[in-house]
This record gives sequence, C-alpha cells and structure tokens, in this order.
Amino acid sequence: MNRNQKIAAGCGGAGCLGLILIVVVCAVVYLVWPNAMTRNRNSNFNTNADQGANSNSTPTSEDDTPPSSMSDDDKHKLFQAAGVTKDSELILRVLKKIGLMRADGSVTSENDQFTQAHYSWALKHLQFITSVNTPEKARAYVDAHIDD
Repeated sequence: MNRNQKIAAGCGGAGCLGLILIVVVCAVVYLVWPNAMTRNRNSNFNTNADQGANSNSTPTSEDDTPPSSMSDDDKHKLFQAAGVTKDSELILRVLKKIGLMRADGSVTSENDQFTQAHYSWALKHLQFITSVNTPEKARAYVDAHIDD
C-alpha cells in the first residue's frame, strides 16, 4: 500500500467514523425527544412585566435552566463524547449540564438549534471525534470536563 492509498484509507475511515458518531448522536436525540413530547405540560407563566409589583411571585419561564458558562465548542465536545459512551444516565446529565434539558426531563427550546448546529460542528472537528471514538475514551473526556 503506497502513501496515497494509506491517506485515502485513513480519510475514508475517519469519514465513516464521523457518520457513525452522527448517527449515534441522532439516536440519543431521538430517544430523548419523544419523552419530552409525551410529558404533560402543566406550567404557570407569570407575564407581569412589573416583577416588583407582587413580591410573593417568583419569575418563571419555560426555559428556567441556569445559563452555562461553557463555550459552544466545549458544549459540542461534551455532547459528542457523552453520546459515544452510550450511557443514558451520563447523556442525560450532560444534556442538563449544557442546557438542552431541564431538571424535570423536558427539553429546552435550544435543543433543536443545538442539534442542527452539531452536524456542521462534527464535520469541522473530526480530529476531536476520533480522539473520543471509544466509550472508554469518551467517558474519560466527559468525567474530566463535566464539572468545568
């Protein structure tokens, strides 16, 4: 096998691995999304513009998840690595950490946008994807970065 054939085989393998990982991410989203759609949503919303008028009320919103201080790139890395672990508890923990899922298990409004953006992110970050291409490597990455 000459050098060009080795390069072609490596690129083909990386592309195939990237597609497999994207399918895994889609499967994770698919498994999480139906749960959010079937939940009974019984929410009370305070639409009073003057929050000081009623001191007994607490402001609520549909997306009352704490804002994460992580960069978008770090969120995508954590999301990708969690999906590779195939550990549903860890995946849910990461989804909550990066603000795609609320504590009650329902998805936030950012979920769709983030998931769509993840496809293009993955295509640009194949080197990272290959660095966490086993459940063991991915779990090590998540464990090292989930509390950042």
